[in-house]
Amino acid sequence: MKVFLQLSWFFKQERKAYITGTLLLLIVAVLQLVPPKIIGIVVDEIDQGALTMNDLLLWIGVLIVAGLMMYVLRFYWRIMIFGSAVKLARQLRKDLFNHFTKMSQAFYQRKRTGDLMAHATNDLQAIQQTAGAGVLTLVDSLATGGFVIIAMAATISWKLTLIALIPMPLMAILTSWYGTMLHRRFHKAQEAFSSLNDKTQESISGIKVIKTFGQEKDDIEDFRKQSEDVVKKNISVAKIDSLFDPTISIVVGVSFFLSIVFGARYVLNGEITIGELISFTTYLGLLIWPMLAFGWLFNIVERGRASYDRVSSLLAEKAEIVDKKDTLDCVPSGNLAFEIGSFTYPGEKEPVLHDIHFSLKQGETLGIVGKTGAGKTTLLKLLIREFDIDHGAVTFDGRNLSDYKIKMLREAIGYVPQDHFLFSASISENIAFTNPMIAVENVHQAAKIANIHDDILQLSDGYNTIVGERGVSLSGGQKQRISIARALLMDPEVLILDDSLSAVDAKTEEEILNALKQERTGKTTIITAHRLSAIEHANLILVLDEGRIIERGTHAQLMDVGGWYKEMYLRQQLEELVEQGG
Repeated sequence: MKVFLQLSWFFKQERKAYITGTLLLLIVAVLQLVPPKIIGIVVDEIDQGALTMNDLLLWIGVLIVAGLMMYVLRFYWRIMIFGSAVKLARQLRKDLFNHFTKMSQAFYQRKRTGDLMAHATNDLQAIQQTAGAGVLTLVDSLATGGFVIIAMAATISWKLTLIALIPMPLMAILTSWYGTMLHRRFHKAQEAFSSLNDKTQESISGIKVIKTFGQEKDDIEDFRKQSEDVVKKNISVAKIDSLFDPTISIVVGVSFFLSIVFGARYVLNGEITIGELISFTTYLGLLIWPMLAFGWLFNIVERGRASYDRVSSLLAEKAEIVDKKDTLDCVPSGNLAFEIGSFTYPGEKEPVLHDIHFSLKQGETLGIVGKTGAGKTTLLKLLIREFDIDHGAVTFDGRNLSDYKIKMLREAIGYVPQDHFLFSASISENIAFTNPMIAVENVHQAAKIANIHDDILQLSDGYNTIVGERGVSLSGGQKQRISIARALLMDPEVLILDDSLSAVDAKTEEEILNALKQERTGKTTIITAHRLSAIEHANLILVLDEGRIIERGTHAQLMDVGGWYKEMYLRQQLEELVEQGG
């Protein structure tokens, strides 16, 4: 029952609803004692020949009133208890979603999307069951069982009651043992479901790659194996779950046997009447539900405890990137300076950046080039504070990035990443993502600067075209340019294009860069690229290799010096000439 203590914070929060629901449950439990008692009285009056029509109508009336009251009260306690359980699921779902939005990049490198989805669906459903059906079963089984036992002992025979309860300790021991095994097995079943959920999400997201490489059969086989593992572990849970009902049925059967054997002797001895024996066995029948409910309770509680442990451990994880005390609540602007001794990703041993020192004045353009894995994207992630720096600092307008509120810092930066993510919404909604209420003219202007306006107009529904999940209906170049338009609509102090022109042709790239020069006068732009023509106009160009700056300067300076930049530039110029038939 540990999970009820873990959820005590919520029970206190919704105490009015739970107290009201519990009181109504208790009243229903008392009302359930009325029919067996009346049956016994009527049987004795029949046996004695004392039953009259008026008495019969009276008892029938009492039964009808009791039945109607139980009907109404059961309706309201369900609203109170089950309604509160739905609120718990809503609150935990909200807490989880808020937690996900606050977590830094390192968190998502450790966690799988499918696993997080399983936490927000399957686990929350199990917790909701505990706060609803679990509370109901606990209160109802204890109240009904307690009141029935008291009625049996106080109004009929305490000796017969004790005899009937002899098998109960055995049931308590066995159900407790079953509950412990159920908790362990259900935890494994939930983990298997999380893995299957992640597999499904990954396969659907990567369906193009799977089909392109003809791996459908292998992927289906992998899914089948994981699905079988889920079934196997859930069957393991079901095997324990299936032990509850037979165990309880045996205990109830023994109780009935003892009650009838000894009850018959007491009737013959004149200690109780035949009507009281019938009432007693009817009361014993009412005990079947509390016993079955008790077994069901263990099932619900152990599932809920396993799920709550999983959700709690997830919520307990701390965000690595948080606001310090007394941070500046303003959007930064000004010069940028990087003074990084070294940077190592969390959990890794080897640094990925070494001795990065440079500054960039407001309004200038920075170009960053280098081989794949040279550290270009890592440098940008430090600027948007996806990670904090242990050895060194990045300053914005002379202040460390951590001196600004994270929200304010990121409002100053428009970031177009390599992995262009578009939402399953219209093109207009995707571009206006940061400001849904902005005028349509502004959306169109941003699209024109990004050189995507004409392409959009050629689509079936223009700006109202639904792009599909992750922009599946668009080409790579179209997705890149829509992402650029989305960032431009922010009019950020710093615009970061992380290899964001790789999917467009040289002519389109030139048109976009020229438009950016005109529109972003006085604003800082940072561009990483493999095609050097994209950063040829930059005020400062950095060449990275294995996390170090090996060359720096303007395009002209780097061409004069010679080295990697000049060699790569000339090679690309030659490739372009060959492509044009030269």
